[in-house]
Formats: sequence, C-alpha cells, structure tokens
Amino acid sequence: MEFKKGEIEGVVIEKLIKFSDERGFLIETFRIDNLPDNLQPIMSYVSYTRPGVARGPHEHKEQTDIFCFMGPGNFKIKLWDNRKESKTYRCCMEIIGGKDNSIRVVVPPGVVHGYKNISKEVDGMVLNYPDKLYRGWGKKEEVDEIRHEDKEDEFYLDFIKEDK
Repeated sequence: MEFKKGEIEGVVIEKLIKFSDERGFLIETFRIDNLPDNLQPIMSYVSYTRPGVARGPHEHKEQTDIFCFMGPGNFKIKLWDNRKESKTYRCCMEIIGGKDNSIRVVVPPGVVHGYKNISKEVDGMVLNYPDKLYRGWGKKEEVDEIRHEDKEDEFYLDFIKEDK
C-alpha cells in the first residue's frame, strides 16, 4: 500500500488555547460554534494510555471523532485517508499532540486513525467527543469500527515499531 504525505480532506486540526493563572489552567476542548458545520457530539469519554502504547489504527463507517490531546503526556497521531472517492485518498498525516502541543483533531468517517503515547514515564490522556453513540442506543448495535491492528499493512507495522 503506497501513501503520500499531505493534508486529508475533512480532517481538522486546531490548536487548543490554554488559559493559565495561579490556580492552574482551563482549556475549552470544543464549542459548537467552532466545529465543522452540522457536527454535533453526542457522547464523551476519557482514555489514558500507558507510555509506549498505541491505540488503533481503526476507522469508522459513519462516526466522526473529535479528539482532544492536551496532556498529560504527548502522542504521535497518524491518519490516512481510506476513502476511495476522496480527492485525498491514500494521503497520510502525522502530528504530535498533547502536553507540549494542545490540539483538537476532527476525524471524519473513512479516515484511519491511531495514536501512540510517546511520553517516557507518564500515562497520556485523550478526550473524545464522537457524534455517534458507542454501539448505538442502549449499546444494542454493532460497533462502528474497521480495525487495522490485525492487518499486515505497512502503515500499521511502521506505527507500532516506531519509538520503541
């Protein structure tokens, strides 16, 4: 599978602003007025990932993810466009997000995404505000996910071997 580096149609990466004072800090992780048109989060979750551990890569058929990387920890985030009809098909992106670069990443359906905690000693935290309920209403539907962890594609193998 051949990839080319470049922006991916529909992926939005925005810097999160940290407001700090003597009490600590505050970050607005999202506002409905600064998300792409018609994107409305419907649930949220927090995950912590141990140093050196990767999550994904996977893609969704219908779900858009709104990830916030703001620390603790830093992540290497990789994405590639798996939508054959997209003008950016097979484009891939890589960005560092977390404590040292607080960002929000909007990942539309069909864009494969994964992230790896590149911190040496601290568990990394990620917030996600997807626009679909996990397993649907009452958790009675199939998971909207196409997993790439078991696939022998070079993108994933490169992803898990890096930074070891």
